[in-house]
Amino acid sequence: MGAVFRRETLSYFTSPIGYIFLAAFYAFSAFSFSRQSLVFGTTSMDGVFQELMIILIVLIPILTMRTLSEEKKNKTDQCLLTAPISLGGIVAGKFFAAFLIYVLGIAITLVYAIVIAAFAAPDWMVITGNIIGLALLGSAFISVGIFFSSLTENQVVSAVMSFICMVMLYLLTNVAGVVPTDFIENLMPDLSAVWRAVIVEAIVIILTAAAFLMLGKKTSALIIGLIAAIVLGVFAVNGEIIPTVFEKLSFWERYVGFTYGLFDLSNALYFISATVVFLFLTVRVLEKRRWA
Repeated sequence: MGAVFRRETLSYFTSPIGYIFLAAFYAFSAFSFSRQSLVFGTTSMDGVFQELMIILIVLIPILTMRTLSEEKKNKTDQCLLTAPISLGGIVAGKFFAAFLIYVLGIAITLVYAIVIAAFAAPDWMVITGNIIGLALLGSAFISVGIFFSSLTENQVVSAVMSFICMVMLYLLTNVAGVVPTDFIENLMPDLSAVWRAVIVEAIVIILTAAAFLMLGKKTSALIIGLIAAIVLGVFAVNGEIIPTVFEKLSFWERYVGFTYGLFDLSNALYFISATVVFLFLTVRVLEKRRWA
């Protein structure tokens, strides 16, 4: 893992990616800090940290788009996959390299806190909680980006897919508010909840199998089908629970508490779990490629 980590970290500074990410993050965060804190003369930085989530959705796909897709495009992934290192070590090395660059970016928020401290005493516990929340959010987003980078050799496609997924994770609460929770029940009003679920799951399985074969046995088709099966199955049984589930899964709902200085262990564990899940899926994609 150490060799992969060092190689990947160095690559961020031998290509424009690392500089672009850091420069863009510093510029946006400085603009947000001046607009949210300096203009109003406040020691509160919660507005700054809330706005930083938006720019991360744009910048992290750029940071992670080349992690595995470039290896696949240049055929150097074969060297990695046959090297005496575990797939978990490969993925972990690339993840920690991207996370290091990310930490260098969010470290600028400490500078802003020091600027505030020159004029008034900020609440350091709240600022520390904000930075921890931002680090946890970033780790989850980076794992999402690495996962989508493992699915394609096109860096632009990887960045676009990552961006769409991050936007969806950010807007889950908004989506829950407009989704008609009883639409499956209205389609099959004479059937019981169990039969509605059976019919819906059968349709999803058939469509997933067709997509899997038509797209050349892509793992992504199975993942999307699994997600659709779970969501639509719950819809068929009890659609009213969906808004609550979406709210619990929303990255925004999990992150916003940190910006107010509220450290909730469940939110921290959620981001850690999301990171582990997406890295695990990345390992599974590489394992399939190794034995293909």
